[in-house]
Amino acid sequence: MQYVAGIDVGSLSTEVVILDSEARIAGESILETGFHSTRAAERAFEAALAQAGLPAEAITTAVATGYGRISVPFATKRITEISCHAVGAWRLFPDTGTVIDIGGQDSKVIQVGKGGRVLDFTMNDKCAAGTGRFLDVMAAKLEVPLGDLGRLSLEARREATISSVCTVFAESEVVSLVARNHPREEIIRGIHRSIVHRVISMVRVVGVQGEVTMTGGVALNQGVVAMLSEELGRPVHVPAEPRTVGAFGAALHALGSGAQSPVVRPPPPG
Repeated sequence: MQYVAGIDVGSLSTEVVILDSEARIAGESILETGFHSTRAAERAFEAALAQAGLPAEAITTAVATGYGRISVPFATKRITEISCHAVGAWRLFPDTGTVIDIGGQDSKVIQVGKGGRVLDFTMNDKCAAGTGRFLDVMAAKLEVPLGDLGRLSLEARREATISSVCTVFAESEVVSLVARNHPREEIIRGIHRSIVHRVISMVRVVGVQGEVTMTGGVALNQGVVAMLSEELGRPVHVPAEPRTVGAFGAALHALGSGAQSPVVRPPPPG
C-alpha cells in the first residue's frame, strides 16, 4: 500500500493528512504553528504518522503547502495553497465551483473547474481584516472564547454597525460600542457582517459558479457561514473538518505526483 502526506503550514495552525493509495485518510493532525514553523511541521507529521500507525519510511511523497511550505525540509514537493484548497474542496464536494477559504492571515475566493482545476482566484493577503486573526483580536477584546462567537451572533436580534475594514480601526469601534453598553451579541454579529461584506466584495471579482464550499478555520464559525449563505442566496458547504482541506488537497497532489522515493524522516520533536 502506498501512503502519501500533505502538510499545510499556516500562520496559526499546521495540518497534516496522510492518504493511502485509494485516497482514504489514514491519519491526520492539527497543531498550533507557533514561532517555529519547521518544528510545527515535524510534530504534526509525527502525530499523523502515530495515528496512522505508520513509520515515516512508509510515506513515498510529502507535499507541503501554506505560507510556511518552504520551511518543511522533508517535503518532496511544494504547491500553493490555492491549488490545494481547490482540489481538496472539489474532492469532498464534486459540484464545487467556488471555494471561499478564510484562514488565519488571508482569505481567498477560488473559481474551480472540473477535477478541482483553478480557473481564477482573488485573495486578501495585505490586511488581517476578514481573517481568522481579525476574529481572534475581536474575541479577545470582547472577552469571549473564539469558539463561542458563531453561536452568540446567531442569538442577536439586531447587529451593531462596524464600518471600518481595518482591524485596528474596527477594534476601536468595538471598544466604543462596549463603552456604550451595546449588547455583546449584536457587536459580534456586526463583526461577522464586516467579514462577510469583505468576502462578498472578493466574490464579485471572480464571480460565483456551481456550489460554494468554505474551507479554513473561519468555516467553523456558524455565524459567518450562515451570513455568507444569506448574502450569496445559496447554501455554503462546510467539510467536517474545514481546517485540513489544504493538507488534504496537498496529499491528493502527492498521489498524482508519481514520485516513489521515501521521504527523509524528520528529527524527533524535542
